[in-house]
Amino acid sequence: MKSWLLLLALPAAVAMAVGPAERKVEKQAELKEVKERIEDLRKELTKSEGSRSSVADQLREAESAISTANRRLKELGESRAETRAELAELESQQQRLTQQTASQQAQLGRLLRQQHHADTAGGGDALQTLIKGRDPNLAARDWHFLTLLSRAKAELIRSLSAAAAEKRQLAGAARVKAEEIARIEARQQEERATLMASMRERQAVLARIADHIRVQRREIDTLKRDEQRLGKLIDGLAKLAAKMPRRKPAKAPSVAPKGGEPRAAPAHPVREADTAGTGGAFASLRGKLKLPVKGTLAGRFGTARAEGGAWKGLFIRAGEGAEVRAVAAGRVVFADWLRGFGNLLIIDHDDGFLSVYGNNQSLLRQPGADARAGEVVATVGNSGGNPESGLYFELRHRGQVFDPMKWVAR
Repeated sequence: MKSWLLLLALPAAVAMAVGPAERKVEKQAELKEVKERIEDLRKELTKSEGSRSSVADQLREAESAISTANRRLKELGESRAETRAELAELESQQQRLTQQTASQQAQLGRLLRQQHHADTAGGGDALQTLIKGRDPNLAARDWHFLTLLSRAKAELIRSLSAAAAEKRQLAGAARVKAEEIARIEARQQEERATLMASMRERQAVLARIADHIRVQRREIDTLKRDEQRLGKLIDGLAKLAAKMPRRKPAKAPSVAPKGGEPRAAPAHPVREADTAGTGGAFASLRGKLKLPVKGTLAGRFGTARAEGGAWKGLFIRAGEGAEVRAVAAGRVVFADWLRGFGNLLIIDHDDGFLSVYGNNQSLLRQPGADARAGEVVATVGNSGGNPESGLYFELRHRGQVFDPMKWVAR
């Protein structure tokens, strides 16, 4: 829990001639290199801070554990749903096979009755029919008919034998899936127990240090250090991303316009990135974005913060556990706890654009994972010592913040 879980996206471009085994080895080597670079970044971030720490750091382990447990519960839920769907398909196949077998058995019964009738009328089997000296034409006809009956009977018996083997195989596969579901449910219970324990631990820590957190949050120096820490992190991520192959850019999605919030004039001047003339998939979404969570816009870009200074992004007040969605397609480049921002997730949209989601209860996507526009990537919380539940949201271009409301659909 105490180690940073920073990762960057793995390159998607791999030569077509490379086999699965070689591709896996290559990705492992790339992952090792990325981890080493990120460890260097982590050291750089902490080098200048010395022994300075925040009482909110005491929440780090519990809040990280809550995030991990919730993500695992979500993954287990998805695995359980997939396994149940596979089990349902197996049961459906078994049912179809049972119906097919019943039909074949009925058909075999009819053939046996026809052969019995032919044998009775003709006085025996094919050999007996021939040696009785009957009319050669009638004998040939009876021989052909009996031969067809015998072939059909043999084919049906082979089909029934194969169906019986397939039924045994399907029954075995169904048992395996049922056992897998039972194991998943057992792990879900374990993760829920871990989650409840982590939540109780967080509540105990929060009750003990709540007064200290309130005092520290009112210190303007604390706020400045938090903002500088985030800025250094983003600068470091940008440098690392520049050394990695670019991911294949996603096609700009069509976003239906939606009513936006009225805009307030900034109360404090904030240096804003100049995004005019920028190109790419993300730039094409200007004026079309939706806010990442439904809630009340309690803090606007450039307006005064209660702690001092000005908002560098938006604070959207929302209930704990509410879904946080990616505003556009991209790749997760950071998903970990950061002082001042709690459980923090950052998505790279290419062309220098990043979206930042802070104070989350849970991070549901891990570094290196692709995120689709509108996909749930986190849940709302008040991690990092934030006094109320909500999402802190920023948009950045080449490391500089800009007003998200100028990009949101009216």
